[in-house]
Amino acid sequence: MDLMVEVSPRRVFANGHTYHINSISVNSDCETYMSADDLRINLWHLAVTDRSFNIVDIKPANMEDLTEVITASEFHPHHCNLFVYSSSKGSLRLCDMRAAALCDKHAKLFEEPEDPSNRSFFSEITSSVSDVKFSHSGRYMLTRDYLTVKVWDLNMEARPIETYQVHDYLRSKLCSLYENDCIFDKFECAWNGSDSVIMTGAYNNFFRMFDRNTKRDVTLEASRESSKPRAVLKPRRVCVGGKRRRDDVSVDSLDFGKKILHTAWHPAENVIAIAATNNLYIFQDKVNSEMH
Repeated sequence: MDLMVEVSPRRVFANGHTYHINSISVNSDCETYMSADDLRINLWHLAVTDRSFNIVDIKPANMEDLTEVITASEFHPHHCNLFVYSSSKGSLRLCDMRAAALCDKHAKLFEEPEDPSNRSFFSEITSSVSDVKFSHSGRYMLTRDYLTVKVWDLNMEARPIETYQVHDYLRSKLCSLYENDCIFDKFECAWNGSDSVIMTGAYNNFFRMFDRNTKRDVTLEASRESSKPRAVLKPRRVCVGGKRRRDDVSVDSLDFGKKILHTAWHPAENVIAIAATNNLYIFQDKVNSEMH
């Protein structure tokens, strides 16, 4: 018989949230974890399933006064008292649980001042942070918004130290992306094991990698053709107009139904997992391994 993999829950943690949970993060103390929805973040003990402790609550007394929601949260990899959460307004709040039981007052606020020349009708939507990840070293944070990935230094709140354009060619398409609701897609981001390369998804089953040292970037595609054993991924290029090379993809022919929202990188090896719609692709660095 074919091998069948089944998942069965070991514990069910109930009654913690009124809204959809957008992120879960296990603490470095290996005893607690937190779960976040649009308005609240709860702290749980792994051994206690029927109650949690509310550590962030941004719900206003009158819901008509609501101006932003929580989009993602994560614990610091080494300091069990620190965690960060991102908002739909593009800001990051670093909180210290030693300061107060309810972390409504953040320890640090990371926010980039808006460039007036880039302001448009869609600025507020595209600046919403869809994912935040601490680096393995704990020194940096990686965030993803609709058009860019940014690297923040924990010691510098004023602006990110690095900004990478994921698909800048979509700026002219924001109107149609708004009409088909794609502009609200929530892309994730990931660090490699040494924090030197970052990865995030895009449309047309493309995913992007940025080398922080060489500043080189590459676009790769997760497809049935590339998933054959020992197949080598070829870099892809999107052209906006003018001269087209043979393998280039026109920005007008991109399939917005095919999107890579979820990506993960092995903590120690060059192995990546890419979720494209209902397919999971696992790719391995051919330099380090005989198998793909």
